[in-house]
Amino acid sequence: MSRVGRLPVPIPAGVEVDVTGNLVRVKGPKGELKRTFPPVVEVSKEDGTLVVTRRSDEKFDRAMHGTARALLNNMVVGVSQGFEKVLEVQGVGYRAEMKGTTLVLHMGYSHPVEMVPPAGIAFEVGERNAIIKVTGYDREEVGQQAALIRRVRPPEPYKGKGIRYQGEYVRRKAGKAGKA
Repeated sequence: MSRVGRLPVPIPAGVEVDVTGNLVRVKGPKGELKRTFPPVVEVSKEDGTLVVTRRSDEKFDRAMHGTARALLNNMVVGVSQGFEKVLEVQGVGYRAEMKGTTLVLHMGYSHPVEMVPPAGIAFEVGERNAIIKVTGYDREEVGQQAALIRRVRPPEPYKGKGIRYQGEYVRRKAGKAGKA
């Protein structure tokens, strides 16, 4: 049996879960999420926890068992605690700032790049305009928005300039060999 899939998902206080067939709705203090799971897995609510079971031991069913449980756990954690991704801006003249709720990136282009957060996502700029925090209750959307911000100017291998995830290692290359 799947090691991840067999673990029950605890439902914390203040979170409501509604299971209707393959549709699961999770509502909490941070927001509301809903997702339709494939028919190979079945979600049931048992004494304060959510349990995911599968119909057979076929390879696809086993894979979906663990995946469905992880997605369900992310939904519950998201509406109760939320998720956060932190990005770092490195490079001379590169900076990020907020204009209302819009994130404005100055990344060496001839124009500033403006990014408007979708519903349920918030941007925040920290110390010396070099730290960007992406927060929200949908883990997929938080990761997607962080990836879109990073894509504006990915870190380059020669000087390490650009936008990177906090703690991301960028492999550096030696530049041109100068004349001896």
